[in-house]
Amino acid sequence: MTRRYSAFSLLKEGLAGQTGWAPAWRSPEPKKNYDVIIIGGGGHGLASAYYLAKTHGIGNVAVLEKGWIGGGNTGRNTTVVRSNYYYPESVALYGLSHRLYEGLARELNYNIMLSQRGMINLCHSAIEMEIAARTVNAMQINGIDAELFSPEDVRRVAPIFNFSPEARFPVFGGVWQGRAGTARHDAVAWGYARGASGLGVDIIQNCEVTDFIIEGGRCRGVKTSKGAMRAERIGMAVAGHSSVLAAKAQFRLPINSYALQACVSEPVKPILDTVVASPGTGVYVSQSDKGEMVIGGALDRIPSYGQRGGLPVLEGVISGLLEMIPAFGQLKLMRQWAGIVDVVPDSSPIIGPSPVPGLYLNCGWGTGGFKAIPAGGTLLAHLLATGKHHDISRPFDLDRFATGRLIDEAAGSGIAH
Repeated sequence: MTRRYSAFSLLKEGLAGQTGWAPAWRSPEPKKNYDVIIIGGGGHGLASAYYLAKTHGIGNVAVLEKGWIGGGNTGRNTTVVRSNYYYPESVALYGLSHRLYEGLARELNYNIMLSQRGMINLCHSAIEMEIAARTVNAMQINGIDAELFSPEDVRRVAPIFNFSPEARFPVFGGVWQGRAGTARHDAVAWGYARGASGLGVDIIQNCEVTDFIIEGGRCRGVKTSKGAMRAERIGMAVAGHSSVLAAKAQFRLPINSYALQACVSEPVKPILDTVVASPGTGVYVSQSDKGEMVIGGALDRIPSYGQRGGLPVLEGVISGLLEMIPAFGQLKLMRQWAGIVDVVPDSSPIIGPSPVPGLYLNCGWGTGGFKAIPAGGTLLAHLLATGKHHDISRPFDLDRFATGRLIDEAAGSGIAH
């Protein structure tokens, strides 16, 4: 069976009628005991399992997914990869993830379709430009590539934008990150699943965690729809359902869950070769490799676990998009969906031990989860393997809400929370 992807293997399998490919990952029956169990088969859970096996040599790991691999937020986002955050702690986190993304396809032997086409965050007033200048200075001091763009610079990278003097949201400039871009969301999940499985990790789909096994005040395992499984360390990477599982373990997280909508247009020829975000309109847009316009906006303001969202928010997103790029009024919408995002008060993630010993958290990413998958996996794997924080994860511990040491990235998140 052919497992490694290469030009030679593609040629060989093409000549053989595509009959020799090995399954991308194994689907074994669950065992009763593991060294580590990770709840959540999205990007963060799969990446954690991969780095546990690869970096720490712990291959007796189970990833439990109540649905199918990548069927949650990992497959329901707008695929943007960037690291243009403000605070040093955030820069260390998202900068690590960005660097890992840049070498991920080669490491996993899987094409994640990373396209570093750049991203522009637009400014629509002189005051916004003053804030943008301060932001760019902070990013550069922290070692992140960022440039302050003039209106002429914006016109050069996004000439289709509405530059009319009468525009409701005139272009005064923006913040540019040239290394930003997009990656294929499904490919990231599949690549990590394939890599983890190849290192001995058990990936168990359609396996819902119904409760935790807590003995002597410590988490010793989980009860699932496929039976009980035990491990000395449990990782929880379940995105918008983090507070639901926390309640099963008898503690509360400072999280609210909301629907975050996105939609795509019919495909057209290439007309937008960068990612454009406008805080003023609350809209961001890029063009996919298939030619579709991938469009995102602000959160639905009512806490929800629905995966569709409400029509008024979608109408607001589309009206904002047409203010930015009136030519898109000719396009037809093809699909609309929503992911469930877990938002915390300071718009930064929670990475670290939970109040229950033996149970570790990777949650609270809000709208930033996809871009942080490699870093989130690296840091949760470190916690599960060592029981201690990595230097990068320490500032994001749950204890910051007790000490007041918050990392307020509401602006850096790029979405109105």
